[in-house]
Amino acid sequence: MTFGHIPSAAFPFLLAVLLLSEPLHCQTTATSLSDDASCKVERGITVALLGDSITWLGGDDCKGEKGWSRYFVEEMGEKVSLCRSYARSGATWTNTPSTVRDTKSVSGKLDNNNVIYNQVCRLVDDVKIGSMATPDVIMIAAGINDIWFLRSRPQALSRTPEEAFAFSGTSFITGSAPGEILSLAWAVRYNCELLMEAFPDAQIVLLTPSQCTKVPYATLTQACDIIEGCARRMALGVIRLDRCSSVYSIREGISAHSTYDGVHTSSEGARRNGVLIANALRSMLQK
Repeated sequence: MTFGHIPSAAFPFLLAVLLLSEPLHCQTTATSLSDDASCKVERGITVALLGDSITWLGGDDCKGEKGWSRYFVEEMGEKVSLCRSYARSGATWTNTPSTVRDTKSVSGKLDNNNVIYNQVCRLVDDVKIGSMATPDVIMIAAGINDIWFLRSRPQALSRTPEEAFAFSGTSFITGSAPGEILSLAWAVRYNCELLMEAFPDAQIVLLTPSQCTKVPYATLTQACDIIEGCARRMALGVIRLDRCSSVYSIREGISAHSTYDGVHTSSEGARRNGVLIANALRSMLQK
């Protein structure tokens, strides 16, 4: 096509007309579900949840009304295609000298083998046999039982994040036996490194415990600082629920609102936390 003699000043306008006359094409990604010429939608992510009773309240299928996981899934919408919980009531980050690999027992209370380590093992086993999809995001919400029942986990606060990462040089500590992992800091590092080995492409996010009426605020803060300090050293996301959740311990002590017993969330507390966690995760998600 020729235009004859056209003033040079008119060329930008003509170029825009030509560009707009061409059909528009949607940008695609490697995770597209459709192969047609229309706009392509990224698949929803697969999320695995590990934790204690506050997450367990949502059930394995994340539908329990007193569990934050239900409202988290609702808030995330189509961005999540699958969310499965491996959380168990009574679970702790920290192990005991008697802790061994045990993916079958379900005690529902404080126990040597009711620990995040065995939830990690269950998740890894399920992915291997195909009963669970490889997770894109793994969220671990635990820590309250470690300090609520500190007499049963006497070494939980014995190590700082600095001490937990001062050993082994550039190596993971996953070669350790579970019965050797007795402090909160060691447990956070140990379990997260196990997950990194099993799912190198997954994004891991740690949730600290919310405030509660059963644990002094100073002790809670110490545990949350340990979890966050370990997370930062492993370049993991962390959500400080002790600072931003719906649970305010003094108010709960006067009249339960966001909890039904000072620790475990009511449906309203769970809803608020689920929405908060979904919004926090959205800001962290790596493309």
